[in-house]
Amino acid sequence: MVRRTLPLYKKTVMGEPPFTIHEYRDELAVHFRDINAEWIRSMFRLEPADEEVLSDPRARIIDAGGVILFVEAAGLGIVGTCALQPSDRRGFELAKMGVRETARGRKAGEFLLAAAIERAKVLGADPLYLLTNSRCAAAIHLYEKAGFRHDAEILARYGASYERCDVAMRYWPSAVQGAT
Repeated sequence: MVRRTLPLYKKTVMGEPPFTIHEYRDELAVHFRDINAEWIRSMFRLEPADEEVLSDPRARIIDAGGVILFVEAAGLGIVGTCALQPSDRRGFELAKMGVRETARGRKAGEFLLAAAIERAKVLGADPLYLLTNSRCAAAIHLYEKAGFRHDAEILARYGASYERCDVAMRYWPSAVQGAT
C-alpha cells in the first residue's frame, strides 16, 4: 500500500489562532490517549475496545493501514485528534475524534474533521463511517454539517464494536450543505 503524506495544513479561522494538522508520530501518542480518555470519561466509561486502541495506537491503527491526525492551535499546542481506522477491505471508521475541553468552540474540531475527510478520500475509503452515541449531540451536528448521515446498515454492520454505540453515520459527499 502506497501511503501519501498529508500536507501540513494551516488555516486562520475568524481571527482565532491558526490551526495546523500533524500526522501521527510516536511522541504524539500521549495526546491521542489523553484527549480521548478525557472526553470518553466525561460522558461514559472507557470500554475494553477503547483501552486497546488508546494503549497502542501505532499497532491498532497505524500499522494496520490507518491514519491518526492531530490539530494544533497556535499558543495552545495539540488540542484535538482523530483516527481513520481500517475496518475491512476499503472501509474506514472515523474514530477517536476529540478536542480538549479547553479548546472547544474555536472550530478546531471542524478543521480536524475536514482534514480527516480529505485524507479518507485519498485512501479511497468506502465506506467512511463513524459510530457514536446520541448523547454526543454537538458532535453529531458537526458530522451532519460535514456530510455524514445516519445509517441503519452501518449500525447493524459495525455498531456492536462499542456498548455505548447507538448512532452510526456514513459519509455522503453529496450531503454536504451547499453541495449541488
